[in-house]
Amino acid sequence: MGTTDPRIDAYIAKSQPFAQPILKHLRTLVHAHCPDCSETIKWSMPHFDYKGAIFCNMAAFKAHCAFGFWLGDALKVDTKNEKAMGDFGRITSLDSLPSDKEIARLIKAAIKLHDAGTKLPSREKPKEKKPLEIPPAFMAAVKKNKKAWATFEGFPPSKKKDYVEWYTEAKTDATRDKRLAQAVEWMAEGKARHWKYEKC
Repeated sequence: MGTTDPRIDAYIAKSQPFAQPILKHLRTLVHAHCPDCSETIKWSMPHFDYKGAIFCNMAAFKAHCAFGFWLGDALKVDTKNEKAMGDFGRITSLDSLPSDKEIARLIKAAIKLHDAGTKLPSREKPKEKKPLEIPPAFMAAVKKNKKAWATFEGFPPSKKKDYVEWYTEAKTDATRDKRLAQAVEWMAEGKARHWKYEKC
């Protein structure tokens, strides 16, 4: 059986008068259609957990309320409200909520998603790896020395990058030339850019 949390009673009581009937109504609907849910407070907002996972949440602000499902992105929510936190946009009255039938449908659909083990998709876009750009002068100098070239070719991308960046980050031509000569010498000896620290 689900449980209630007195902190949510207190949260509703402290909310703006317009918000109280909205929050009470949403709370009733969640318990009616997801009787195994448990109430809690997370991030200072009322949340409903289902089988140990966040199921949905609601919040009250100065001029509107919000309500959303944890797996809301996977649900088809038909809302005409402007964008705001949650799945129903800015809720300013009971009339701005979807119908009880629609909310019940969404709650049941969310239960199925949770029961199926659905997870939130990662919001981070995978970082695209840019190919290492090797200056022609660097390549020409390394290729002139067979041992250095063999070492460079055998390096993993990270070690190639160490040498190339050391060369390209030089602020003057003189420093760049000096670094290139040193790089060729070290690579001819089979050494990585940071070889001095590899056995520390």
